[in-house]
Amino acid sequence: MIHDSVFFLKKEGKEVFFDLEHFFDGYKDDPEYALQVLLAGTDAGADCLVLCDTNGGTLPSEVEKILQGLPREKLCSLGVHFHNDCGTAVANSMAAVEHGAVHAQGTINGWGERAGNMNLCVFVPNLCLKMGYSAFMGDNLAHLTSISRFVAEKANIIPDKRQPYVGEAAFSHKAGQHADVISKSGALMEHIDSSLVGNQRQILLSELAGKSTIVKKLSKYGEFDKQSKAVKNLIELLKKKENEGYEYEAAEASFDNLIRKNLGKFTPLLTLNNYHLESYKTWDNPSKTVGRIFLSSGGKDVMGAAVGIGPVETLDHAVRDALLPFYPFLEKISLTDYRVRVLNPQDAAAAKVRVFITSYDHIRSWDTVGVSENIVEASWEALVDSLEYYYNNYVLDSGD
Repeated sequence: MIHDSVFFLKKEGKEVFFDLEHFFDGYKDDPEYALQVLLAGTDAGADCLVLCDTNGGTLPSEVEKILQGLPREKLCSLGVHFHNDCGTAVANSMAAVEHGAVHAQGTINGWGERAGNMNLCVFVPNLCLKMGYSAFMGDNLAHLTSISRFVAEKANIIPDKRQPYVGEAAFSHKAGQHADVISKSGALMEHIDSSLVGNQRQILLSELAGKSTIVKKLSKYGEFDKQSKAVKNLIELLKKKENEGYEYEAAEASFDNLIRKNLGKFTPLLTLNNYHLESYKTWDNPSKTVGRIFLSSGGKDVMGAAVGIGPVETLDHAVRDALLPFYPFLEKISLTDYRVRVLNPQDAAAAKVRVFITSYDHIRSWDTVGVSENIVEASWEALVDSLEYYYNNYVLDSGD
C-alpha cells in the first residue's frame, strides 16, 4: 500500500514527503519492519522520508543511534518531526541533522499538542548561527523575533519572555557590573549579536543598578557620563521608588517616563480630575462595573464613560471614550497582560499591591507599573504610564 500510494503520486508529478508517524517507537519495537517501510517508500520514488517521534519520548542519544543504524545508501533523503514531551525536540532535531537529515519539521514558538513541537525559533538560529548550516529561511533570520511575536498575537498567547533568541529577556542584563561589562564587550555576556535574530539588548533596572546602567538608559536623550547630575538624581530616585514598592526591571516604560520627567522632556497626555466606579451584581447575572471619568487634556475638560466587567477594564474603556476623538492613536493600543503582586501579605486585605500592565500596538510591546494600597489606584497609575509612554515616544517623538 505504501509503495502503490507513493508511486501513484510520483506518476502524477507530485513531490512526495512521506511522514512515518510513530517511526522511532516502531523502530525500537521492530527495526526490521520499520526498515521495510523505509525501503518501500524509497523504491516508489519518495522525495523525503520524514521520521516522526509522535509521542515525543525519544532522546538525542536514541536519535543518533537509530540514524546511524540505517542503511543510508539504500534510502532517499531523510527528514524528522519531533514532539517536545521530553523537552528535547530541538536537541533531537539537531542530532538528526548532524547525522544526515536534510529536512526538519517544527512550529513557530514550539506550540502544538501536549508539550508542543520542535521550536523553529530555537532550531533555525542554532542551525544557521551555531552549526554552520544554511536554511531556506536563513537569509530572513533578522525577522525571527518579529515573526515569533506576530504569531503569538494571532494565537492570542502571551509570548514567553525567556524563550531563547526571540524572548524579551533573551538579551536582558541587570545590575551595574553586568551593564558595565556589556558596554565594554557584549560577547562576554551574550552568545550572539541580538540583531542577528531581530531582537535587541535591554539593560534592566533594579536597586542594584549602577551608574553605567543609568548612563546607558540616558544615552538616547543626549551625552551623559557617570558624573552627570541627571545620573545621580536618577539613581537616588530609583532607590527611593523601589523602597516604596516599585520595580522597574519588568516595567522599563515607566522608568523611561521618570527619565523624561527628570530631564524636562516629558509631555503629559492627561490630568485626572476624578473618576467614579460602581460595581454591582444581581443574583442571576454576572457582575458589572459602571465608570465615569473626568479629565483635562490639551487644554480641554473631557468626560468618558464605560461599562465593563471589572474596574480596570472599565477605566481603560472610559479613558479611551474621553480621549479617542482627540488622540486616534489610542485605537492602536491594547492591554495584553495584567499582573498583581502583593507586597506585604501580613497586612491581609489592606496590603500594598504592585500592578504590572503589558501593552501592545501590533508592532511593539512595553510594560508599566503602579503601586498602591488600592488595587484600582495602582492599576490606574500603570495604565496612565502606558498611554503616556506611547504618547511621548511614538506620537510626539516619531509622529506615528
